[in-house]
Amino acid sequence: MISREETQRLLDRLSAAALRHTPEQDCTVTDRFEALAAERPDQPFLVWQGREISYGAANRAMNRWAHFARAQGLGPGDTVAVMLENRPEFLFLWFGLAKIGCVPALINTHITGAALRHAVGASTGSRALFVGSECMGPLESARGDAPLDGRLRVFAVDEAGRIGQQEIGNGEENPPRSLRAGIVGESTFCLVFTSGTTGLPKAAIITHMRWLGVGDGWAALFGHGPDDVFYCVLPLYHVAAGMSLLSQVLACGGRMVLRARFSASQFWDDVRSHGVTVTQYSGEMCRYLVNQPPRPEDRAHPLKMMSGAGLNAEVWRRFQERFGVPHLIEGYGGTEINCGLMNLDGRIGSCGRIPFRERSNVRLVRYDLEAGDYVRNADGMLIECAPGEVGELIAMIVRLPGIGAGRFDGYTDPEATERKVLRNVFQGGDAWFRSGDLFRRDEDDYFYFVDRTGDTFRWKSENVSTMEVSEALGALPDLDSVTVYGVEVPGEEGRAGMAALEMKPGRRFDPEAFYALASASLPSYAIPLFVRLLRQADMTSTFKLRKTDLQKLGLEPGPDDDPIYVLDAARRSYIPTR
Repeated sequence: MISREETQRLLDRLSAAALRHTPEQDCTVTDRFEALAAERPDQPFLVWQGREISYGAANRAMNRWAHFARAQGLGPGDTVAVMLENRPEFLFLWFGLAKIGCVPALINTHITGAALRHAVGASTGSRALFVGSECMGPLESARGDAPLDGRLRVFAVDEAGRIGQQEIGNGEENPPRSLRAGIVGESTFCLVFTSGTTGLPKAAIITHMRWLGVGDGWAALFGHGPDDVFYCVLPLYHVAAGMSLLSQVLACGGRMVLRARFSASQFWDDVRSHGVTVTQYSGEMCRYLVNQPPRPEDRAHPLKMMSGAGLNAEVWRRFQERFGVPHLIEGYGGTEINCGLMNLDGRIGSCGRIPFRERSNVRLVRYDLEAGDYVRNADGMLIECAPGEVGELIAMIVRLPGIGAGRFDGYTDPEATERKVLRNVFQGGDAWFRSGDLFRRDEDDYFYFVDRTGDTFRWKSENVSTMEVSEALGALPDLDSVTVYGVEVPGEEGRAGMAALEMKPGRRFDPEAFYALASASLPSYAIPLFVRLLRQADMTSTFKLRKTDLQKLGLEPGPDDDPIYVLDAARRSYIPTR
């Protein structure tokens, strides 16, 4: 364990670099990229399927997309949805749109149906949608019986980066800088979606100063330089890859090796062959890697740093004993959150330390899980947790002139933004961001993630909305009611979805019909892994309490000996567990 003073010194180094970016600055993310392309046009920026793409070539590709979009009548202030899997065109299109003052909305490629219609419609008011040919299936599901807004123009991007078999054009010069006039640090760079408790995804606002500040802070803290090679296997539509990792690349002028998706069997071969020095992880990724067969060269690699979240303590130990990555940085953050935690000295199980609480906007407050509400004192104020006590993490919202730190930029939906704000917490008039996450801290002020509150849970590195799943499954014939929640599964990170079903009197559960409905209307990660058939419903409990009782049962049948089914994707059905 390093001292509190040393931890604070490191955090101050990160903050100093991030705080150079201000709300009023006129330097945008695309200005940063154009400057890098001018400084080092021939230096590799991107490696894709063995092909190197230089900064100059990438900038020209972005410009072609910018000129194409402008020719379609798109321009400053327009929101444009982008729905592609990881590939170079994703980056070129995203940055090309931003070059002409558009706001790209980065769509999760797993969402379907009503959620996708909402993402490109009411949530963002997108004027156009650029969709990869690999994502046409979800798009067709979104059209369904409730078609997309007829005013939305859809452009299909094929594997070669063409629109309708036609090249997008040859305009390779930078678009006029005047198209970004008035865009400053606090302006929206892009929209990134996060699961909402209302059942529909929320579009979170990512500003230019936040995006740039994240990368500059990490680069300053860890000494990244132009020789560093970054490895991206997580989806670019999430902030983990699309902001945290990519911003570090542009902070130091390094190169990024991009893969369509994570492969446990090829991960270390890629790291060695490309000389990768920095990458990200999710807890699931690390588990998959330690479960691969041991190899003599396991510790022979150039990787100096991995950062991420959700790493189980037992997997953490095994991973470090086997692979010996010098800096494994477990942390905590979020798409829209106005704070962060970072474990800088490798204390296993912790996601970070706040050495001097008076210098932080983070607090843990008491939360009553059974009641689903905060615990208040006699004056109606929230109560801060003592060491060892579990509570919800909240972060004070700060909005000072010329300073970006502590801001909560919120969502495109003002009502959704307001629902994430707690007011009159410790004194009249204060405002705090409510994370929905439970933590405990020890006597040394290390923080440990415990669970999520409310109506979401995390599975396969995605936040799952119980409301979204419940609403989709509610269309099942013969169903009286459905309760969706997350359950712990031995040997897995996060919580798997379980749907507790009450069938109408005299009706039977049809596993095939249930699977067909779930797979057609939900992202793959949100399809329940388990189904519990309730023999008897506790009608005297509140809905929240009932869900809590069911969660406590986990995978056990319980006192009523409820039948439990498990997903069998190969059979496109659910089978009994006993």
